[in-house]
Amino acid sequence: MYFSPYMMFDPTYILVLIGLILSMAASAKVKSTFEKYSRVRSSTGISGAEAASQILRRNNILDVQVRHIGGNLTDNFNPINKTLNLSDATYASSSVASIGVAAHECGHALQHAEGYFPLSLRAAILPVANFGSTVSFPLIMIGFFLGAARGGFGQTLITIGIWLFSFAVLFQLVTLPVEFNASRRALAILEQERILYPEELKMTREVLTAAALTYVAAAAASALQLLRLVILFGGNRRDD
Repeated sequence: MYFSPYMMFDPTYILVLIGLILSMAASAKVKSTFEKYSRVRSSTGISGAEAASQILRRNNILDVQVRHIGGNLTDNFNPINKTLNLSDATYASSSVASIGVAAHECGHALQHAEGYFPLSLRAAILPVANFGSTVSFPLIMIGFFLGAARGGFGQTLITIGIWLFSFAVLFQLVTLPVEFNASRRALAILEQERILYPEELKMTREVLTAAALTYVAAAAASALQLLRLVILFGGNRRDD
């Protein structure tokens, strides 16, 4: 049986640790920022749901329904059933944070309506990315125990597993421009429609920037995990 010094101590775990720290820090940042500005009521007094409906209507998007869903910060736009789903913290709240999140999801609806390429690319990658993230690690482990050190079928499985995981990383990278663009659209629309005033827009920008950091952290964590897999299993290993 092939034994590796990595089985006793794996220094590449530092890459996983870095990714975990980045993800936890980004998550804490977005939660604290949202909670801070969820206590600031907008001057217009409209709710997140009302802001979303207004934005969609003003942009002639009439086939998207605004719905309330459970959870906290589970807001999303579903292009399949044309629904813009706002969570408990967003739907009925009139805070600047809630309106910003609702406008961000409207940004995705606008992207879909105009055929924004990065959004279409992300949708195309999603099935492969989901499949890759599910089966890549089992394939790599099976390949390792089949004797990847001597090449052959085991190393082939490992290589396939790494390539499949790379699609999950690619999905995270493509997500970045999609999310950044949606936030830019949201801020521009909120200003143009005078839904929020300048000082409120600054607060909303902080919320959306913090949210964007979670996607940056997720992409970085995935990339670091891929780097770790390449370092550990990327080439044929041979016994001395």
